[in-house]
Amino acid sequence: MKIVIIGGTGRIGSKVAERLRSKGHDVVQSAPSTGVDTLTGEGLADVLTGAQAVLDVSNSPSFEPGAVLSFFERSTSNLLAAERAAGVGHHVALSIVGIERSPDNGYFRAKVAQESLIKNGGVPYTIVRSTQFLEFLGGIADEATVDRTARVSSGAFQPIAADDVAAFVAEATIGKPENQTIEIAGPEKKPMSDFISEYLAAVGDSRKVVADPDAKYFGSRVDDQSLVPLGSAKLGKLDFRSWNAQQPQAAA
Repeated sequence: MKIVIIGGTGRIGSKVAERLRSKGHDVVQSAPSTGVDTLTGEGLADVLTGAQAVLDVSNSPSFEPGAVLSFFERSTSNLLAAERAAGVGHHVALSIVGIERSPDNGYFRAKVAQESLIKNGGVPYTIVRSTQFLEFLGGIADEATVDRTARVSSGAFQPIAADDVAAFVAEATIGKPENQTIEIAGPEKKPMSDFISEYLAAVGDSRKVVADPDAKYFGSRVDDQSLVPLGSAKLGKLDFRSWNAQQPQAAA
């Protein structure tokens, strides 16, 4: 099967490409650096020729609310139009669990718009909604830190390892179109502040963590339903300790 990965040179795209190639699929990793630009449409027709499936794991270069909305609307519209013209039979996109439950988050609003375009885009699809990646725990801590204290939400959190995300996304891409959304998450659910405390301790960071139910997560307040699956979800294999043991700082 020929599979085109949009955003194929990034963290998840590269991992998915490796998995799919190991199964014998013809995988094309596309990105602006390879001459494929979904914002302008450059290279799309050529790269999609003969493709049976397209996986979109691309991301906006700017997280400013207006810019990220413009990116996902234009990129997704161009991509779906090119897929229809090429006769692509399956569009797969990576999205985020709970995006409709945090209206104050501009990035999440943009992902809602992207999902709507996909559902009405005329190409059979599967949307894979993931919880936050374990790889971003450090970034969450940094964003929440003032004067060596990280004030972090005590809302429920269920982060997943990027390797598990790649496995689920690869599986969805070579499967039949679901024409619906599936959700994936990590195997552990507990307060976000607990994960950040455990992460900082594991990397030898002495910052203090304060659990605060009113602390914002990139602009939005988090409760026990905001960022975790509320229904059935596929769970990854790697809990925090297993994932952390694989990280470079653990090996060092």
